[in-house]
Amino acid sequence: MARLRSPRTLLPLKLLVIFLLAFPLSVLASDGQQANAPSPVPNPSASAKDLEEQGDALRAQKRYLDSLDFYSAAIAKHPTALLWNKEGMAYLLLKKFPEATKCFDRAIKADRNAPEGYNNRGFMEQLNKNYNKAIKYYKKALALRPKDALFHYNMGTSYFGKHEYGLAAQQYRAAYALDPDIFFRVSRTGIMAQSSSPEDRAAFSFMVAKVYAQAGDLDHSLEYLRKAMEEGYKDIQKVYTDSEFATLRTDKRFEELMSQKPQPIP
Repeated sequence: MARLRSPRTLLPLKLLVIFLLAFPLSVLASDGQQANAPSPVPNPSASAKDLEEQGDALRAQKRYLDSLDFYSAAIAKHPTALLWNKEGMAYLLLKKFPEATKCFDRAIKADRNAPEGYNNRGFMEQLNKNYNKAIKYYKKALALRPKDALFHYNMGTSYFGKHEYGLAAQQYRAAYALDPDIFFRVSRTGIMAQSSSPEDRAAFSFMVAKVYAQAGDLDHSLEYLRKAMEEGYKDIQKVYTDSEFATLRTDKRFEELMSQKPQPIP
């Protein structure tokens, strides 16, 4: 029997961080499920794998409510940490936070050696700005998979939320070292640091500019430095003294950018 449908709301983009499994999600825009579209019903004789794949296809179409029916049917046949995580993701996309949290807890219980559940659970704490709890979960995820750029990025975002910028930068550098495209992919999906204040968004952009500058990626460093200025970063003069920007300061484009003095965009 299909689950009862409830009004759908969406997770605000400014609160979203890349947080899920190894398959990142695209920008959240809508449920994508048309009111007149018939809801598919899981076949009782289908295997758990087939049900999971149908749930994945529905989720890719942004038919999150329908995907829940198939994930639940698959779990009934063969509960795994992966399935609990996927069901939790669908709930999260529908902004059903308590249900999502329960799913991620069940994922951890199903397989305590799978890092995804800890990472996702950490995100739930991060959403509630329980940064210390979130960091504990991220540390567990990284203990199991230390070379996961997304886990490092998420933990950096929690440190950033605590305004512990040194530790945040350390995690962002680790994420960049593992995946040089991590910030590009994050920004491409409209995701910023988990902060709604303009001051923190500006500080985040400046920090990313510093990470890129230290890595020798001057193009992206200049891009984020401009972004920080447009977002009204108040300590922009640090670019002249912070050692990470030493190489960038020798670039003519840096001189041009600073002479332009981009004004904050409301």
